[in-house]
Amino acid sequence: MKIYGDSNSGNCLKVKWVCDKLRLPYTWVPVDITKGETRTPAFLKLNSAGQVPTIVFDDGRTLAQSNAIIRYIARGSDLIPCDAFAEAKMDEWLFWEQYSHEPYIAVCRFQMVYLGKSVSELDPEKVKRGHAALARMELQLVASRFIVDDALSLADVALVAYTRVAHEGGFDMRGYPAIRRWIGETESFLGLPAAR
Repeated sequence: MKIYGDSNSGNCLKVKWVCDKLRLPYTWVPVDITKGETRTPAFLKLNSAGQVPTIVFDDGRTLAQSNAIIRYIARGSDLIPCDAFAEAKMDEWLFWEQYSHEPYIAVCRFQMVYLGKSVSELDPEKVKRGHAALARMELQLVASRFIVDDALSLADVALVAYTRVAHEGGFDMRGYPAIRRWIGETESFLGLPAAR
């Protein structure tokens, strides 16, 4: 399988991390979104939405959207809870990550890292909602070791992608000790170096 992705994107990295953890063979095809490489006719044939990550299976089928991809490639693994309700809770957090976390944490990071904005130039509403997302995670991680109970799942993989670099988006993580503990444990479980 081929993973078309930008190595600076948390959404792309979560697919890579799941493949690496499960020892699934793949070829990483680098795509630079800042150079418009997702807008070429060749790429749009793979994914008409013009987004990464996109994977192409050996039989030619394609799949996009990071959480749909990791949900598919991890089927039958320990990254998906066996209990049906715990699995549904994992999905709840996967949907929440894309709707209530990534649009604020990742967008603030993009604006600072790639657009060169300062913290004072960030949209105050995005910053407020980013902190609200972190506060919700903190509450959850005070109550449980991982996002869904005490076993690492795809919910952790999805949420750690941008949370581990939230400081690059101007978020002061000192007020979130449970999140910081969880980041370290999740990075260790996935075999990742600690985020700087």
